[in-house]
Amino acid sequence: MVAKMVTLVSRQGRELQRYSSTGGRIVVGCIPYRVNGKISCSDDVDKVMEVLVISSQKGNGMMFPKGGWELDETVKEAASREALEEAGVQGKIERRLGKWNYMSKSHNIFYEGILYPLNVTDEMAHWPEMQVRNRRWVAVAEAREGCPHQWMIEALDRLLNRLKKPLKKRKTSACGF
Repeated sequence: MVAKMVTLVSRQGRELQRYSSTGGRIVVGCIPYRVNGKISCSDDVDKVMEVLVISSQKGNGMMFPKGGWELDETVKEAASREALEEAGVQGKIERRLGKWNYMSKSHNIFYEGILYPLNVTDEMAHWPEMQVRNRRWVAVAEAREGCPHQWMIEALDRLLNRLKKPLKKRKTSACGF
């Protein structure tokens, strides 16, 4: 992967923020992932896959990039923007993993969270929030253990199950199982 540089600035403010019918923010994000090498019939997807986690702006916990979905962008554009701003990665946004309701930690209201897989193709050397967030490629087990958000862990499990389905088909045909 070639390191690239990005010069955009993170969006600020909530003027364009989308809200649910119950008044909570609608946030979108992604699970940036990569597969190390080719997946063979004997591999478990969660052993050959890594996910990119970021720290919160306060520095605690591991989570996936996410943020407000704004009125002037599609949901996939918002997920891609958040990955670039917060984690400095770009790639192919895949089919939605799901939508969850979760309680805001700072407000007593439920937010809607939507997550997509992001198959990472580019990792930037510099990105908008690199001064306030750390990023780190980790094994699936470490991400699951360190993530404080149950809805994000559920999304990660959905991604793993989705990636295992084609592998199961390959095992029965190409691997002679």
